[in-house]
Amino acid sequence: MILAQTFAQKALARASGVTEVSVGTTVDARPDRILSHDNTAAIAKIFSQFGLEHVYESEKLAITLDHAAPPPTPLHARNHAEVRKFVSDQGINNFFEVGRGICHQVLSEEALILPGQLILGADSHTTHFGWMGAFGAGVGRSEAATLWATGELWLRVPESIQVTLSGALPLGVSSKDLCLHLIGQLGADYGLYSSVEFDGSGVSTLSIESRMVIPNFMAEIGAKNAYLPPDDLVFEWLSVHSNRNDKQSSIRENAIYPDQGAIYSQAVEVDLDTLEPQVACPHSVDNVKSVQAVAGQKVNQVFLGTCTNGRLEDIAVATRLLHGRKIANGTRMLIVPASSQVLQAAIEQGYITTLLEAGATLGTPGCGPCMGNHMGVLAPGDVCLSTGNRNFRGRMGQPEAEIFLASPEVAAATAVAGMITDPREFEAL
Repeated sequence: MILAQTFAQKALARASGVTEVSVGTTVDARPDRILSHDNTAAIAKIFSQFGLEHVYESEKLAITLDHAAPPPTPLHARNHAEVRKFVSDQGINNFFEVGRGICHQVLSEEALILPGQLILGADSHTTHFGWMGAFGAGVGRSEAATLWATGELWLRVPESIQVTLSGALPLGVSSKDLCLHLIGQLGADYGLYSSVEFDGSGVSTLSIESRMVIPNFMAEIGAKNAYLPPDDLVFEWLSVHSNRNDKQSSIRENAIYPDQGAIYSQAVEVDLDTLEPQVACPHSVDNVKSVQAVAGQKVNQVFLGTCTNGRLEDIAVATRLLHGRKIANGTRMLIVPASSQVLQAAIEQGYITTLLEAGATLGTPGCGPCMGNHMGVLAPGDVCLSTGNRNFRGRMGQPEAEIFLASPEVAAATAVAGMITDPREFEAL
C-alpha cells in the first residue's frame, strides 16, 4: 500500500524511477535539466579531471552568461570565453549569451523545465522553478560536474513544510512582502533542507510573475526546494512560451500534486489580507520590520532587479509610482531587467521612457549589482534599498555599506522620497 506522499516525495520518486520514496532516504535522481551560468568554466575544470571528453547528456544542459554580464574585467571576459568554448566543444544548444538575462528567468521564459520535472542547478536560487510546480534545487560545482559526467546525483528526500495561503494581497503589498513576512517570523534557517510546499486558496489570487518570487526567496530560509501547485494560468503561460509547442494538456498531465493526508514536519498559515509592506534590515535577511518601523531612513541607492524582482510586473509598479515624478536629489535608482524579453516588453509598454525621464539608470539584463560584481557597487557608508534576496555585509561589493531588502513598491516609493517610504502613501498604486 502506497502511503500519502508530499510533492517532494512524488517528484523524487518520479526522477529516480520508483513508485514511492520515504522521507530521509537517499535516491539516485536523474534531472530533466542541469543548469549552470558563469560558473560553467570552473565546473568544466572539475569535469576535466574525470578524464571524459564529452558530457553524458548535452541536451539536458542549459547555460547562461548572466552573473557578470557584460564582463567587467579581463578575468571575467576570459571566463566567458572559456564557457563559450566548452559550449561549442560539447554541442550544447541551450546556451544564452550576455544580455539574454538571468538564468532562472530565461529558463522559465524558454519553458525548458515543466511541472513535475526535476532541475538541478549550480546556483542556490534554483528553487525558483517551484513557481510552476517543478522540483528545483541548487547543487555545488562538484555535484554539477558529476551530473555532467553521469546524468544522475544522490539526493536525500527532504521533509516538507506546508504553508497555507488564504485571502488576497492588499493594494501596495506584494508577494515579496509575503516572503519577508515568512522569513521574519520563521528565521533564516527554518527550512534547512526542507521542501516548502504552498497551498490554499490564496495561491490562485497571485499572478504568474508574483508566484515566481516565492520559491526563489525560499532559498533564504535554507529550503532544498519550494513548490506552488500549478493551475490553468501556469499551464497556459508555459504552453505559450514553449518553443517545442507543448500542449496545455500534455503539460497538465505531468503535473504533480501532494496527496491528501501527506505528512508535513511543520504547518504554517498566512492570511494574505493582513499583510503589510515589509523591509529586511541590515545585515540579515530575517531582520524584518514593517516599512513603518524604518520609514524615514535615508537611502543613497535604490536597486530594482535580480531573479527575485526584475520582471515586467515589477518594472510596471515602479513606472506607475514614478510617472510624472523625479527621483529624489541625493538618491540614484538603478533598474536591471531580469531578461531581454522583459526589457523589450518594458520598452514597448513605454515604461523605460517614463523611468529614464524620472532619472533612473538602466542596466544590462542579468544579475548586475546583486552579488557586487559590477554595475551599482556601493561606496563605504552607502545605504541601498534593493529588491534582491540577500543583504549580508558585503553582498553588493562593499562591507561598509548597508542593504535593506523590500518590494518593488517600496523601492519605487523610496526612490521618489529619498528615504524608505510606505508605498501606500502614493495614489499611483
